Amino acid sequence: MSHLSPFQTFLLLSILKVVVVLVITLMSVAYTVLLERKVLGRIQNRWGPSRVGPFGLMQPLADGIKLFLKEDLLPIAAERPLFILAPIIALACALISIAVVPFGGMQTVNVNGVGVEMFNIADLNIGLLVILGITSIGVYGIALSGWSSNNKFALLGSLRATSQMISYELALGLSLVGVVLRAQSLSLRDIVNSQGAHGLLSWNFFGGFQFVGFFIYIMAAYAETNRAPFDLPEAESELVAGYHTEYSSMKFAMFFMAEYANMITVSCVASLLFFGGASSPLGHLLPADFGGPILSAIFPILWFVLKVLAFLLLFIWVRGTLPRFRYDQLMSFGWKFLLPLAMANIIVTSLVIALRS
Repeated sequence: MSHLSPFQTFLLLSILKVVVVLVITLMSVAYTVLLERKVLGRIQNRWGPSRVGPFGLMQPLADGIKLFLKEDLLPIAAERPLFILAPIIALACALISIAVVPFGGMQTVNVNGVGVEMFNIADLNIGLLVILGITSIGVYGIALSGWSSNNKFALLGSLRATSQMISYELALGLSLVGVVLRAQSLSLRDIVNSQGAHGLLSWNFFGGFQFVGFFIYIMAAYAETNRAPFDLPEAESELVAGYHTEYSSMKFAMFFMAEYANMITVSCVASLLFFGGASSPLGHLLPADFGGPILSAIFPILWFVLKVLAFLLLFIWVRGTLPRFRYDQLMSFGWKFLLPLAMANIIVTSLVIALRS
């Protein structure tokens, strides 16, 4: 790369990182679906996918081919441009959020005079706000899908989803204020670094006494991702299929992928903000250069992946355990319980920080 300018080198390496992370994320989405089907099968005393490939591992590929080859239907009375744009917005917002997530250590490689951070696409000083802003824009994809379909059931599903996501976004955003107050930063990297000194006991959930904030966050995350027991927008018994009733082929698949990509994103944010991200629960018991530079780079990624996987399993476990709420229960829980609890958590955290300083 010696013939490239520093800017060209930076641009090329950034594109390479984007492609690698995008491929890994899409593969993770596909196999999260398989993981859910297998785990729910075990919960319900059945096998789940087992015929396509060894242990059913090729099932995501078979599902993708099936959806890609299905007929792409377009309702006659639909608003065509918005009907096509809606799933693109939903999936794009779900995937863009992963760009600011630090999924490993702070290894920096010098290439052609340009220092490039290996395990983070963009280390922004307002990374948390970027994630909250982009995920909130994803609501437009769901709202537009129901309205542009010109179907009453789809419209009701999109209205339910929109009101649900906007309502729980307030509690979700407020649940993170305590973490921001402790770290004195909106940078995800700074928030992780503020927890990583002494291992598990220095994480915000344990040492920072943000278990109330975590409870609010995880409840709001279920509602934001339209997951059980908050999957009212997709209540088949009332709405046929919800906001994507009129969608088929890859347009339907994009909504499906957006839901699972959002699951991965909220799991990443939960591990970063409350459980130390890529930091080890053992703290400095293991030296930073344990096993050489290769293992010291792999261990943080391993810890991060294990934490995210634990949250994904929690999502699946809850889906296989709890029944769906009624809509009035859903809204009351968000406005009358989670929102006041989030405000109380901010007040208590502020008092504790003020008394300690």
